[in-house]
Amino acid sequence: MTNTNVLSTGSTRTARIAAIDVLRGIAIIGTLGTNIWVFSHPWGLLGMLSAPVTPETPDAAAVVQLVLMTLAQGKFLALLSLVFGMGVAIQHGAAVRRGMRWPGRYLWRATLLFLDGAINYVLIAEFDVLMGYAVTGAVVAYLLLTSPRAQRGMIIIFGSLHVIVITGIVAAIVLTGANADATLPNGRNPYTDGSFLDLVLFRLDKLVLFRAEAVLIGFLALALFLLGARLLGAGVFAPEGARLRRRLLVAGAIAVPVDVVLGVAGGTAGLLAERYLVAPVVALGILALVAELSLRLGTDGWISRRAREVGRVALSAYMLQNLLAGALFYGWGLGLAESAADVRVPVTVAAFVVLTAVITALAHLWLRRFELGPVEWLWKRAAQLR
Repeated sequence: MTNTNVLSTGSTRTARIAAIDVLRGIAIIGTLGTNIWVFSHPWGLLGMLSAPVTPETPDAAAVVQLVLMTLAQGKFLALLSLVFGMGVAIQHGAAVRRGMRWPGRYLWRATLLFLDGAINYVLIAEFDVLMGYAVTGAVVAYLLLTSPRAQRGMIIIFGSLHVIVITGIVAAIVLTGANADATLPNGRNPYTDGSFLDLVLFRLDKLVLFRAEAVLIGFLALALFLLGARLLGAGVFAPEGARLRRRLLVAGAIAVPVDVVLGVAGGTAGLLAERYLVAPVVALGILALVAELSLRLGTDGWISRRAREVGRVALSAYMLQNLLAGALFYGWGLGLAESAADVRVPVTVAAFVVLTAVITALAHLWLRRFELGPVEWLWKRAAQLR
């Protein structure tokens, strides 16, 4: 399945890594496009789980919000999972070439990633994905020791189990008549009224609820990690992978209209189906599109360079953008989630644009002087301790 001649050349490997950095940067900014709506909700993640569109939002603005949410919902989480799987595969390949034991050191790196995620969850954002990625990466590290045929079988099995679980949940929501938005929580709101410490204690108190998604998408994460690794081996970034990229592009294009309809008009059940069933297919189309454009146009254009830079400091960018968004919208910061609730849609869009500009600018300036992002540097030093 792997084109050894292509992957063994230094220039092709460099181009491949550059394209992966572009994808990772796009995925990081895309997750902000998803999470920014959580930050701008007066009730934070609790509110988004019950009523994504707040009652004071005008009907026209509500439609715009649903469309904008749909454009990012689930796609970039899935894209990040695919890219993360590629990263594990690259580290596995490097260990094999050097004659090193695998997973060996990678398990310590996964432990450090879990610690990063725990810090991010407690101090910054309750919808952290790093802890789940750490666990999934550790499992996949062992699965990569199996044959390509076994890995393809596991992708099918994990993917099928995920579809069964989500379909069952969606069906239960529809059959029980729970497809309409629920009411917002009552009582003291830690997002708008609480201090930074209050939110920390709130996240610890709601640990089981807020970590439920990581368990819910466990099979999906395993499938996407393995799929990312197999796509890398199949030459999705190589000229010889044109047929594979066309197939992924077609699948993604077919999924887009279904994705939009479910996200805008599907209610709670549609949102779940869109985020966890259809969006990953769209993500495959995005991956193929970026890979094709990287081959045709290169990765040295202005936009590609900015995306590559964010991708190179992905951990730092991910944690910083969440921290800055919290400072804009939560009560311990500027409190825009409450004070700008009547104009939530334009304020949220403006915040996304501003934060994206800030993150990309900081990534550019930082990498002009340093090779690694600050979190990446600490992570590497800790990995060396092991």
